[in-house]
Amino acid sequence: MKKINISIIIFLLTMTILAQSTKSFHDFIVKDIYGNDFKLSSLKGKKVLVVNTASKCGFTPQYADLEKLYKEFGNNNFTIIGFPANNFMGQEPGSNEEIKSFCQLNYGVTFPMMEKISVKGKDIHPLYSWLTQKKENGIMDAPVKWNFQKFLINENGKLVDYAKPKTKPYDDKIVNWIKN
Repeated sequence: MKKINISIIIFLLTMTILAQSTKSFHDFIVKDIYGNDFKLSSLKGKKVLVVNTASKCGFTPQYADLEKLYKEFGNNNFTIIGFPANNFMGQEPGSNEEIKSFCQLNYGVTFPMMEKISVKGKDIHPLYSWLTQKKENGIMDAPVKWNFQKFLINENGKLVDYAKPKTKPYDDKIVNWIKN
């Protein structure tokens, strides 16, 4: 009986330590597309859809629906953040300035865009390391498979789910998550 009680206590202490050591989305500071620090803690209380983007991808037209989704639901409780990345077949070759212009001219993007980063590999950005690895986020492994993979972050900065690149912004999974 004592062995069982000690095992349970050790297990509960371990789980408590792991829960406290797991970072939150809000712990990160990234750079916006203008090169300024953007504290993700400023998004506390909001659901956040994080998307890795690219200008020369078959999924690039998703920018239009992302912007529409942002205009429809983007308020005090929801936002979208785009992270341009050139990890897949060189489909985001431009500079931050070129990406910003492309997004505004072609899709009227008004949701926050961050600077171009790496979303996989040896030079993966720390935020994407957190988003994609259970050992860091405490929830799941979700390696980025292609451009326009979407991560769903709750109001408390916890990863709750992700949507594959082919999943359109107005998919029921995403819209229902925003509404509930």
